[in-house]
Amino acid sequence: MFGSVTPEMLLAILPEISLLVVVAVVFITDLLLAERSRGALAGITAAGLAVTLALTIIFAVPGAEGELMWGGMLRHDWLAFVFKLLFLVAALLTTLFTIGWKPIWHKGEFYVLLLTSTIGMTLMAASADLIMLFLSIETTSIPLYVMAGFMTRDDKSTEAGFKYLLFGAVTTGVMLYGLSLLYGFAGTTNLYEMAAGISAAGIPGPVLVGTVVLILLGFGFKVALVPLHFWAPDVYEGAPTPVTAFLSTASKAAGFAVLARVMLAAFPSILTDWQAIIAIGAALSMTLGNVVALTQRNIKRLLAYSSIAHAGYALLGVAAASELGVTSMVYYFLAYTVTQMAAFGVVIIVWHKIGSDEIADYAGLSRRSPMLALAMLLSFLSLAGVPPLGGFIAKILVFAAAVDSGLVWLAFLGVLNSIVGLYYYLIVLKVVYLSAPKDEQPVPVARPHAAALLVSILLVLILGILLSPWYGWAAASAAGLF
Repeated sequence: MFGSVTPEMLLAILPEISLLVVVAVVFITDLLLAERSRGALAGITAAGLAVTLALTIIFAVPGAEGELMWGGMLRHDWLAFVFKLLFLVAALLTTLFTIGWKPIWHKGEFYVLLLTSTIGMTLMAASADLIMLFLSIETTSIPLYVMAGFMTRDDKSTEAGFKYLLFGAVTTGVMLYGLSLLYGFAGTTNLYEMAAGISAAGIPGPVLVGTVVLILLGFGFKVALVPLHFWAPDVYEGAPTPVTAFLSTASKAAGFAVLARVMLAAFPSILTDWQAIIAIGAALSMTLGNVVALTQRNIKRLLAYSSIAHAGYALLGVAAASELGVTSMVYYFLAYTVTQMAAFGVVIIVWHKIGSDEIADYAGLSRRSPMLALAMLLSFLSLAGVPPLGGFIAKILVFAAAVDSGLVWLAFLGVLNSIVGLYYYLIVLKVVYLSAPKDEQPVPVARPHAAALLVSILLVLILGILLSPWYGWAAASAAGLF
């Protein structure tokens, strides 16, 4: 099936090979280390991810146009490459933030699950075949179900894991039915041969639209789009906060990478139909996410609804169905991932000190830890789209893509929702900077947490000030799909 394995084919899956080696090292080390020494597992995982990231940047850069490899199962192009880098960065930052998190820190199985899910995401971004796509989605999802409920002595965590598993299983079944219909219509599992197969079979438009709806139910759950968002607030609140950070960034980005590739490759014949469906999903997600976030008193639930709204913003790029649209979507996730990681990094550090996620308990944080307050200020303003931060450029791009494709009403709605979003971010910052602290004791920051937070904030600033090479990467990702 694969023919002779060439060096190019091996380099295309270098991130996956490297991650498998890291999984093996962590697993064996966990068996050999004494209980008191297993805190080193986080460091081993972080080092392995850093090496994988470096190897990917040096050796796994694709060609300008990309190509199908491994029997057409994977596509080695810039879209896959950029998202792989994004997943590795998110996994690395998540690992650093787990250090000191007692229910996780000494558990080797947690890091094995994290690495396995990351492997699934890298394969999702590169999948060019329905079978590989489904296997990679499940490789991503199953470890996440376990990680969400990892704190077995915490009722909220076990509830989060169960809810995520239950709703995930149902929507995956619906999506699988849609994928099986798609295979039946096209006569092939290769995404890049489906459009021709569907056209040759003369499948009626309404039937194809119904199939798209079934597939979008699965993808919509993965990225928490309205009306498939109902699991996100409870799971985000109950899961260990480092897991929530990973879920809201890397997992969401993986879903969008797949969504863009499948829609553009398999359904060009009904482009206007799925454009309308996605535009409606974007409008609902932006509006409901922002409006409900206004009422939240828990910082993790607020960031959960904020995440739903941001999925709506990013969906503007997919709805545009243009090269600029995909470019804006990719850039959006570059900026959103590091911004969200910074925001959750502050939440993780504060929780270690006060043991609470209530917004009211952040009162006077600026006096207890000026640097943490500054990190929260920059991350929240970036999420709100305030210049000169990464979130500002990202929102400008998705709004421009929507306008360029004639979706002026959707861009206008996005601007209005951004104003609403700015309001509830400022409410939190008001508590941080203007409210009197309940406790005058400083909030300590461990070195690994400080390093992860510093990297995240620097990237937020760089993405907002220096567009190159990030915009060039995003543009190359889009060019490979058209």
